[in-house]
Amino acid sequence: MKKLSSLMLLCLLFPQLVSANSKYNLRQGVTDISENVYQLHMTIFIICCVIGVVVFAVMFWALLKHRKSKGVTPATFHESTKVEILWTAIPFVILIAMAVPATKTLIAMEDTSKADITIKVTGSQWKWHYEYMGHDVGFYSLLSTPQEQIKNAQNKGDNYLLEVDKPLVIPTNQKVRFLMTSDDVIHSWWVPDFAVKKDANPGFINEAWTRVNEPGTYRGQCAELCGKDHGFMPVVVEAKPPEEFDAWLAEQKQAKQAQAQADAELLEQILSEDELMASGEQVYITRCAACHQPTGLGLPGVFPAIKGSPIATGDINDHIDIVLHGKPGTAMQAFVGQLTLKELAAVVTYQRNAFGNETGDIVQPSVIQAYIDGEEQ
Repeated sequence: MKKLSSLMLLCLLFPQLVSANSKYNLRQGVTDISENVYQLHMTIFIICCVIGVVVFAVMFWALLKHRKSKGVTPATFHESTKVEILWTAIPFVILIAMAVPATKTLIAMEDTSKADITIKVTGSQWKWHYEYMGHDVGFYSLLSTPQEQIKNAQNKGDNYLLEVDKPLVIPTNQKVRFLMTSDDVIHSWWVPDFAVKKDANPGFINEAWTRVNEPGTYRGQCAELCGKDHGFMPVVVEAKPPEEFDAWLAEQKQAKQAQAQADAELLEQILSEDELMASGEQVYITRCAACHQPTGLGLPGVFPAIKGSPIATGDINDHIDIVLHGKPGTAMQAFVGQLTLKELAAVVTYQRNAFGNETGDIVQPSVIQAYIDGEEQ
């Protein structure tokens, strides 16, 4: 009754503070674990409030009732064994009462056994790569907020900086296990509604899991300072009923097969310069401009310029190689697994002819495939 009365008092005095949907409070979430975390948070919050009220009430009562103006004579004792035992025992009991449910929740959060599906989550500057283990399905998820909104040239949308081109899709009412790692620096995959926040460390695998009870779209972001575009690395998860998830998974497998067939057909085609430049510009803006800047001037001392660079104006094979395989020890990633043959050919063509480079080189998808085949031999 005392706990209930305290909660009712808090709700009356600070309704926006204790509401589960308040921006000032912890989110209740959509999983059993997130519900446990929320209830644990509220329980400890109430205990702290009650302790604060009691301590300050006794303190102010002592100040008012034993003040000098009322002629009260100060006590002369220096310590009391009973009081010492009392104020040691009471906090000890409170801490034990808080530790038991907290320990149970923490143990449950770390139990990734008996998962229905396992997804490998790889962070890289500044995107997420998802692989559905055992299903041969994987893709990169990138920020899709338009640059015009970021530059304040347009009004910001409802999901500003929390929207992606390809969200992670998981089934509801099934245990989903996550394997977290990183390609470069430390990232952190965080979805508040799941009560999941786990670091992705290069060279290590961390584990987490969730079981979402309600279909819907849930948003989060990287919660570890990971570089210049840390704030542009959102997480979006779509939870679908199992039958819809199975249908989606089948669609992804078909799309992968269709892409492989389209790449094979491209090898027999000669794409026009205009088509390659238009496609290359789009790829550059979404994949390259974060570091090299939309102007191609880069960031001096941090990211090299494309304009007039020895790579973009020099030997074309060196240019293809660095786009395909990146540069170890730098933020330049390997795009061979991220882009299609057409996108790879287009972005190399664009970089060699944009920003005043004007080399006149036109790279076809067949050239990219021939370079890859040459490496494999």
